[in-house]
Amino acid sequence: MADETVADAPAPQAHGTSRGHRIQEVLTIVVIAVVAVLTAWCGFESSKWGGEMSIAFSQASSARIQASNADGEARDARALDLTIYAQWVAAVAEERQGLADYIEARFTPYFKVAFDEWDAGGRSLNSPLAEESYQPPGQAEAEQLSSQADTKFAQALENNARGDRYSLLTVLFALVLFFAAMSSRNFAPWAARTFLGLAAVLALTGAAIMTTFPILV
Repeated sequence: MADETVADAPAPQAHGTSRGHRIQEVLTIVVIAVVAVLTAWCGFESSKWGGEMSIAFSQASSARIQASNADGEARDARALDLTIYAQWVAAVAEERQGLADYIEARFTPYFKVAFDEWDAGGRSLNSPLAEESYQPPGQAEAEQLSSQADTKFAQALENNARGDRYSLLTVLFALVLFFAAMSSRNFAPWAARTFLGLAAVLALTGAAIMTTFPILV
C-alpha cells in the first residue's frame, strides 16, 4: 500500500503542470493574435499618414507655384507704376505742370491711393511706392499663397513624423511576437514565463503609446 501511495503522489503535480502549460499556451496565442491586429493597424495608419504627407507636399508645391505667379504679376505692376512715376518726376523737375498733370491722371488706381497718401504726408518717403498703402495687384495674393505653402509644408512634415511613429511601433510589436514565440519553445518553465511576461509588458506599452497617436481613417 505504501508503494502504491508513493507511485501515485506525482500525479497531482503533473496535472497542475499540464494545466499551467495550457494556460500559458492560451495566453501566448492571445498575445500573438492581439499584437498581429495592432501591427496591421499600425501599418494601415502609417500608410494613411504617408498618403496625407504626399497630398500636403503637393498642395504646398502648387501654392508655391501660384505664389510665384502672383508675385510676378505684382512685380510687373510695380515696374509699370515706377516707369509712370519716373515720367511724372521728370515733368515736375522740368516744371512742365501740364505734362505732370496729364501723367498723374493716368496713375493706376492702386498707385493713386499711395500717391495721395505720400503727397498728404509731405512727401517724406522716397516715393509713393514706399507707402504701406501701395498694394499692386498680385502682392496680397502672393503673400497669402506663400503663407499657405509654408503651412502645407509644415503639415506634410508633421504627417511624415506621424507615419514614422506608427512604423516604429511595428518594430516594437515585432519584438513582442519574438518573445511570444520564444515562450512557446522547449525552455524551462521559468524562462518561458519570463519571455511571455516580457511580451505582454511590451504589448501593453505599445498599445498605451498608440492611444496617444492621432487616428486617420
